Amino acid sequence: MKARTLGRHFRESLKSLGRNGWMTFASVSAVTVTLLLVGVFFLIMMNLNSVATSLEEDVEIHVYIDLTAGQDEIDQLGEQIKKLSGVESVTFSSKEEELAAFAESMGDEGELFSLWEQENPLHNKYIVTAVDPRNTQAVANKIQVLQSVSDTEYGAGKIENLFNILEIGRNVGLVLIIGLLFTAMFLISNTIKITILARRKEIEIMRLVGATNGFIRWPFFLEGIWLGVLGSLFPIFVIAMLYRYVFDYLSPKLQGSFIQILEYTPFIYQLSALLILLGALIGVWGSTMSIRKFLKA
Repeated sequence: MKARTLGRHFRESLKSLGRNGWMTFASVSAVTVTLLLVGVFFLIMMNLNSVATSLEEDVEIHVYIDLTAGQDEIDQLGEQIKKLSGVESVTFSSKEEELAAFAESMGDEGELFSLWEQENPLHNKYIVTAVDPRNTQAVANKIQVLQSVSDTEYGAGKIENLFNILEIGRNVGLVLIIGLLFTAMFLISNTIKITILARRKEIEIMRLVGATNGFIRWPFFLEGIWLGVLGSLFPIFVIAMLYRYVFDYLSPKLQGSFIQILEYTPFIYQLSALLILLGALIGVWGSTMSIRKFLKA
């Protein structure tokens, strides 16, 4: 396509937005409301997904070693665990390190546990992580039957429930977002269809003088992009302001905890780019579907 022709299509698409002011307003409003809801859902879901991923990565198997096991047996057990399928990392923690960590967690009262140093009742242990956190139970079961293993702990029951809840939350959020996007596409498609019907005589004249379907389609294609992009600007502004407030409020309160929300930047720029892209795609899809049906007539 020649640059002159493309320029003409750009001008026509922009003029159409002005000529059909109320329809433009209706389309942009439809995109704005939908993308505002989609953006809020994305903001919540991406933060929940970040927290879920962090929780999954923190799932560990604590392998307690028999108190009677010698150093050779302990080393041999470590090698056996490393060779098991599904194991990502194996870290040894001596009973002295366990006692020191326990005493530290008790604060000032931890000094009382220094009396245990001569007869430390705690176990040496291996801390194991699985390649796939969802296979933690299977890996723990393999380790449990190895020689010199006293017990394994990984939060049995709670871990499975956590993974199920996270999976349900992700699926529900995805379904809601897809539903909202299709709603916006339907609204824009119908709004642009009304615009096309109002200009059907103009389109019929263009076809009579030999204009190709592609030549007729391009202004509507570009018009859909403008509608989608314009509809994304207000949601971006609102969500950016909302997340700035939420981030400034929650970050100090969550500092030092295992739950952390996504940093304001670059997350807000990524979300803004995503909303602009979604707006443009929604507009293109709506205009393409409308004009295609009309040109087939």
